[in-house]
Amino acid sequence: MVEVLGGTDVGARWPDPSRGEPRRVLLVARTSARGLGAASRALGTLHDGRAPQEIDLLAVVLVADAPGRLPLGLLRRIRVLRSAALVLRMPWIPAWRTGGTPKILPRQLDRLAELVGSELYHEGAV
Repeated sequence: MVEVLGGTDVGARWPDPSRGEPRRVLLVARTSARGLGAASRALGTLHDGRAPQEIDLLAVVLVADAPGRLPLGLLRRIRVLRSAALVLRMPWIPAWRTGGTPKILPRQLDRLAELVGSELYHEGAV
C-alpha cells in the first residue's frame, strides 16, 4: 500500500521528524485481534505523549486480515479505535498477502490518496 500512495514505511515505530522522517502518518494495522491491539497501543503512546511531538496522525488504516466479515468482537474493538482517531478500512487484497500489486486497486485507496495529498501510483502508469 505504501508504494501505491508514494509514502515511506518506517516499520513498527513512530517516525522521527527531527531526522528527516515524515511528520504526517498513517498508522496501518491488520484487522486481526493482534493487529487491532497493536494499533490501540500505538494510539495510546501517541495520546500519552510518548511518541514524537511533531507527529500528525492522519488516520488509522485497517487492512482486512482475511476475506469475509469480521466477528462482532473485532468490530467492537474498531469502534473503540474510531473514538480516538479517524479509521479507514481496506478490503482483503490477496496480492498484498504475497507482496504483489493488485491489478485493480480498491476504491478505498482513493480516500487515502486524497487524505495524504497523493496521486495513486499504478503499475505501468506514467
